[in-house]
Amino acid sequence: MRLLAVADEESKYLWDYYEPEKLRGYDMIVGCGDLSIQYMTFLATVAPVPVVYVHGNHDESYDNRPPTGALCIDDDVFCYKGYRFLGLGGSCRYRSGAWQFTEAEMRRRIRRVRGKIARAGGVDVLVTHAPLHEYGDMNDLAHRGFTVFREILDTYKPAVMLHGHIHLTYGANMEREHQYGQTRIINAFERFTIELPDRPERPAHQGLLARWRGMNR
Repeated sequence: MRLLAVADEESKYLWDYYEPEKLRGYDMIVGCGDLSIQYMTFLATVAPVPVVYVHGNHDESYDNRPPTGALCIDDDVFCYKGYRFLGLGGSCRYRSGAWQFTEAEMRRRIRRVRGKIARAGGVDVLVTHAPLHEYGDMNDLAHRGFTVFREILDTYKPAVMLHGHIHLTYGANMEREHQYGQTRIINAFERFTIELPDRPERPAHQGLLARWRGMNR
């Protein structure tokens, strides 16, 4: 399975200089937040594969006019080609506004989604906007990651965690990848390709997949 993860900055390579072959060979596109509605709609229009996303802390406008053809997986589990994707968007609360959470609020979100995780049989890919605290975040509250994400990583041991929020242009020492136990943590800033072993499709928990297919008929 080949994933294209995108976050925070629209890729000129894909958008301004678009050519169809640049999106060929992907099985899925995953948005990790803070991308324009127009850009996400573009990806969902030109790519013949599911385009899913979580909200970034600057994505309040999505709540009134979401990207056309793209599927929000916040607080849900999306099963596709044998992989289970859990979405938990937003950042640490540093000002008033939507899609910002305290640690306690994020913990409550995780608690509420555990039933969906159980029905899916676990999590293979955790999709967030904010990083895990101390794994690619920064010291200021606006760019701090969530400690509570450890509950997901320790319990379900997903193969991959995809996040955004931390621009790799913030400094020369910003790292794209970290490792937490069995989980490969990847900052999806602008665009990044992930290769995962092929798996058989899981028959259960196809609700979100059916919704995506209905959106793109």
